[in-house]
Amino acid sequence: MIPSRAPSPVDKLALAVVHQPDRAIPAPAGAREESLRLLLQTAADSGIARVATRPDGDGERWLGQAWPFPSPFQVSVRTVPVGDGVDRVEARARRSLERLGLPRGDLLLITSASDLAGAEGRALWDRLLALKDRGLYRRIGFCATIEDGPALLARRFQPDVVQLKCNLLDQRAQHSGVLSELAAVDVAVHASSVFADGLLFVGAEALPPEMHRHAPTLSRIRRRLAEARVDPMQATLAYAMGLPEVSAVVASIASAAELRAVVAAAHAPTPALDWAALQLEPATATAAGPLRVSSAA
Repeated sequence: MIPSRAPSPVDKLALAVVHQPDRAIPAPAGAREESLRLLLQTAADSGIARVATRPDGDGERWLGQAWPFPSPFQVSVRTVPVGDGVDRVEARARRSLERLGLPRGDLLLITSASDLAGAEGRALWDRLLALKDRGLYRRIGFCATIEDGPALLARRFQPDVVQLKCNLLDQRAQHSGVLSELAAVDVAVHASSVFADGLLFVGAEALPPEMHRHAPTLSRIRRRLAEARVDPMQATLAYAMGLPEVSAVVASIASAAELRAVVAAAHAPTPALDWAALQLEPATATAAGPLRVSSAA
């Protein structure tokens, strides 16, 4: 009998590989492929079992060419927008598996909850159910923000998973009761945007214009973390991973070096912090450009 493995902090981590040039270092095709293989092998060696993908550019194809063999990953796929019709969504979801070199996927997520709320929402959901019934995807769900009313949509469509923006600076999903509501209807929650678009990793001068008015609050939060001798990355990961309703924490990573920093932060002892005092109130985090792990490590 093989003994069961002790739980690890990385059990909740999901790797979202970033391919954009502003995060990934430009390199010839061969070097890029080797870098991606190193990133995926580092994830596998670290015990990360989930990889989240998007149907953008050549990212799926590059991943399909770089998986370790045998691949240890459960892969989630996102749909294209429903604007071109449900036939296009279904065809692209099938095509994603082909590009990834997989016979089936673990999870298919509707990219935007607004697609479900529209006129074709029920027809779209029925297509996902059909793909699940055929065994192409083990689970189905949708991506949402608090403004989308994810708990109401979950009660209507009964997804397996809701991927929800949730982070240290924007704790509305927790304090509004949305996480508890989703748990009550047996829906798994995957937390995204866990690094709050890097707002804790940059100085006031690097904040986007719409966030300048929050510079004093962000400075106060960084100061509190410094006084507690807690790295911002450690704090952001510890908050998201400590939410009992969250089963996966999606971290965007562009390199093996970034991944090693994230894994190290995940393994750090959970800090004793007043989490509620570290959120932006009443505002919440908005887009602030890409997180660069190296600047915060």
